[in-house]
Order: sequence, then C-alpha cells, then structure tokens
Amino acid sequence: MKQGVLFIMLIFSLAVSAQKASADTAQVVVPNRYNSVEAQARPYVIMISTDGFRYDYAEKYHAENLLKYAAEGVRAKDMLPSYPSITFPNHWTLITGLYPSHHGLIDNYFYDYKRKENYEASSRKTAEDGSWYGGTPLWTLAEKQGLVSASMMWVGSASDAGGKRPAYYYPYHEKFSPSEKVDKVINWLKLPVDQRPHFIALYFPEVDASGHHFGPDSRETGEAVHLVDQAIGNLVRKVNDLGLKNVNFVFVSDHGMIKVDGEYPLEIPSLLLDKNKFDYYNSQTILRVYVKDPVDIRKTYKQLKKEKTGDYEVYLDKKFPEYLHFATKDDRYNRIGQIILIPKAPKIFLEKGKKGPVGKHGYDPRTVPEMKATFFAWGPEFKNNLKIGEFQNINVYPLVADILGLKIDHPIDGKLKVLKRILKKN
Repeated sequence: MKQGVLFIMLIFSLAVSAQKASADTAQVVVPNRYNSVEAQARPYVIMISTDGFRYDYAEKYHAENLLKYAAEGVRAKDMLPSYPSITFPNHWTLITGLYPSHHGLIDNYFYDYKRKENYEASSRKTAEDGSWYGGTPLWTLAEKQGLVSASMMWVGSASDAGGKRPAYYYPYHEKFSPSEKVDKVINWLKLPVDQRPHFIALYFPEVDASGHHFGPDSRETGEAVHLVDQAIGNLVRKVNDLGLKNVNFVFVSDHGMIKVDGEYPLEIPSLLLDKNKFDYYNSQTILRVYVKDPVDIRKTYKQLKKEKTGDYEVYLDKKFPEYLHFATKDDRYNRIGQIILIPKAPKIFLEKGKKGPVGKHGYDPRTVPEMKATFFAWGPEFKNNLKIGEFQNINVYPLVADILGLKIDHPIDGKLKVLKRILKKN
C-alpha cells in the first residue's frame, strides 16, 4: 500500500482515537430474520457509497475498475446531492428517498428546540437513536416485507429508525480496512439462502477524509480513490466467484469536494456573538442562525444584510431558494433556523483561532459543480453501455426498491420514473 494511503489511515486513527479505543467491532445479528420463499428468488442489490467521491474522480484519478463497470452498465453524467451537500443528510436521503428537511437530518450536527437536545454525528448515543431519523430506510422496507438486509456502517443503520434494523450490521468504527469490509460482505453472501441478505449497504469513508485533509487535487486523494477502486474490484470478482444469480451493484457518493480559501476565511458576524439573543450553527459552508426572540428576526435579518460583504448571502428561512427544499415550509422538524448565511465558494465561515480544512463540501451543487456526486450501476437488472444525464439523489431509493420487488407504502420525494429507463425490464 502506498505511503499516502497509509498516512490517510493514520489520520483516521488520530482523529477518532478516543472513540476507537472503546469501539465495538463485533457484528450485530438480529435473530429470527429470514427471507420469505418469494424473496429468495429476487435479485440482490449491493449499494456502495464512497463518501466524498466527486462526480469526476473516476476519470481524474483513473479508477480502472469503476470505469470498466460503469462502461458495461449505466453511468450518470453526475448526481445532484440534496441540500446541504453534507455527509449525514445525504446518506439518509439516499437510503430514504427524502430531502434532508423532510427526514430531519439537516446537518451533521444540530439542535432540536422541541427535544432540547443536540444531535451529533460523532456521538454514538445520538447516531444510534432512531427517534432522530424520519423516513423508512431501505433495509427497514426490506425487512418488513420479508427480505433480509445488511449494512456495513451506512449512516443510521445501527439505529432503530423506521422500526427495524438490518438483520446484520456493524456499529460505526474505522478499524476495518476496505478489503476487510469486502470480505465481510462476501461472508454475508455465503449464508444459507433463507438467511442471505438481498440488500446490502456498504460505506467507505477514505476518499472524503483525504479530500478534507489534503484537498481534492492531492496525491493522497488520488491514492484513496485507488484504494477504494481496488476494493470494489475485489468485491465484484469475489461475488462472481460465488456463482450467485442476479447480483446488482449501485455505486453512489453523497457529495463532491472543493478546495476552500482557508487563508482568508469569513468571520462570524459580530452581531451573532451575543449568546443571549442568538444561537448559531456553523458548518463552514452554511451558517444557520436561531433568533431567540421572534420579534428580533426581521431586525436581525436587515442588519445582517446591511453589514454583509460580497462573499456571502443572507436569507430568511422563508425566502430560501425554493429549489433547494430547505425553507420554512420544508422544515418538518423545525431544526433549520430562521436566518441562513451562505458563503460563496470557495469561502467558508470560520471562528477566530480555528483552522479550516483544505477541502470542504456543503455548497449548492447547482452553483458549485464540485459538489456533484457520482452514480454508476451495473448487473443483470441494468441496461448495458448506457449514459444518462444529471438527476437528484432522492431518486435512488425508488430505483433500488423496484429492483428488489419492494412496495413503497409511504410518501417519499423520489420518483421511480426518473431512473426507470435504466432497467432492462423497461
């Protein structure tokens, strides 16, 4: 393994050393889960997410295996993340078919004023508490309809969101290498036919981590792409060796990555530093403001507009661009805030004394193309040698459900008609 990749893995270890010291690496198996007789004959779907795998990374870094599989199957020009283009919101969108404002995971961290609690992606307590998550994830949909599922560390899969966990899953940690994850997926597929998962969610964090630490154009990011590409190549070969019929692969990412201006970041407006009047939540590419006295909202908005520079925009939540589905009328859990400040890429908001990342995401993918994600799909259910245009990631959910023969019996934002044409049966 190349030195750069080893360094990336070391970064992981240092960043989460306290968490990893007590990390539970054991698989969790929910008892008495079996495929129905009908489900045993259905296709398999392995849905792979590589965090931060920008829409152009496969070509940029010559990901030989992925380019080969994409050419044989279906390849999208790009896939639009939902807003904000942040990890937890978009992984939960991919697995539920709902916009972040509709499923409630509006950021990697936020405060819920009704619950009077913080949600933190890095906290096992909140990350594994299903009451924070709206929607019905694909593994829950599958399990409720007699089809066994599994997850290798996909966001929310260790929680009871939707009412049923996957039959097989691992609590999140970063001790497994990509090749070890592949071997565990293969072990699932070696199970007896009545216990074998037909839907598997698989997550790789390495590309995102290298993009943050070294930037999207770095040697280290290229090596992380190759690391994951090699793992996926091994996965496909080992699946083929099993001789299973109708195994399909859906490769996605949650967002892209851009090199940001860390040398001259934007300061938090001094007005917002009054903690008696405001709470603010800074994700660097989006700054959400909660005004404690509703009477002050309009006045605060006008003052922020007056004082703003040309490097960012100020919005009332009611007036946020409708196409982003992040305004008041979309905020089903009342978690967004009343005023939103959006820096213009590559600018970021940064508190004084803090050091920013080299690479970042979270911007609107329609105005910042570097935020766009990847979608490849291949296998017996997919058409061959097909290139399609851009589409929104909410539409992956109904596509996978359709392949698995699952009935969607609840409202979602995604539409099967958007991607139905990529299937051979259509």
